Amino acid sequence: MGYLLFVTLIQAFSFSLIGEYLAGHVDSYFAVLVRVVLAGLVFIPLTRWRSVEPAFMRGMLLIGALQFGVTYVCLYLSFRVLTVPEVLLFTILTPLHVTLIEDALSRRFNPWALIAALVAVAGAAVIRFDRINPDFFMGFLLLQLANFTYAAGQVLYKHLVARHPSDLPHYRRFGYFYLGALAVALPAFLLFGKQNFLPEAPLQWGVLLFLGLVSTALGLYWWNKGACLVNGGTLAVMNNLHVPVGLLINLLIWNQDEELGRLFLGGSVILMAVWISRLGIRQPAVAH
Repeated sequence: MGYLLFVTLIQAFSFSLIGEYLAGHVDSYFAVLVRVVLAGLVFIPLTRWRSVEPAFMRGMLLIGALQFGVTYVCLYLSFRVLTVPEVLLFTILTPLHVTLIEDALSRRFNPWALIAALVAVAGAAVIRFDRINPDFFMGFLLLQLANFTYAAGQVLYKHLVARHPSDLPHYRRFGYFYLGALAVALPAFLLFGKQNFLPEAPLQWGVLLFLGLVSTALGLYWWNKGACLVNGGTLAVMNNLHVPVGLLINLLIWNQDEELGRLFLGGSVILMAVWISRLGIRQPAVAH
């Protein structure tokens, strides 16, 4: 639990740093690439290349590509059309994706998850009811893809570690994660990045340094390690704890003029969607 709590604070602060200092100022693909490279410089030298099962290596490459590569490309792109509070609120739906993925792996169908998805869309519309446009919904969809791949990475990592136990410490097998992330981030930058839209101010480089070494290297490692030590319910709760903390930080420091009424109402609807998605899990226990 300690790992998850510490990473929650890092995540909550990181959302505001991205939204306030990088989004709209630094190329999104470049920012993701720098974070991956910095984190890789921390873990690649510690990685054990021998006595690690090839199946585990392949699994970690896939998890890194999903949980960081695809997730953070989508996250950074969403900041172009969404405010920091909106991004934070829309990440509340990560537990819904965790539920869908766990159900798929267990070959279960949960109709409540589909209802929850519709309610979540309604909650998003409440937040921006007076300025709904295609860009807004594109940002919402990008975040849902980010939520899905982030959730998939957590679920797959937990299953992968259970399937391939080892006496090696977690950090000795975690470098493959960043190689998988690099396999997405580097081509994305080369294909879509704007090389004339790079950091100029020292503050921007400082933010990237913090995000790469702290949020990406230590944060993702501790989060995945912590996810293996708790049950699914606790993990779902922890996936959302960064939202109120992040909102508090952002509204107090950077976004004091945000319309709190709409955020509270829309956020409540989205939170209800997460509760609805859990009904399909609780009902079988009651039936017995």
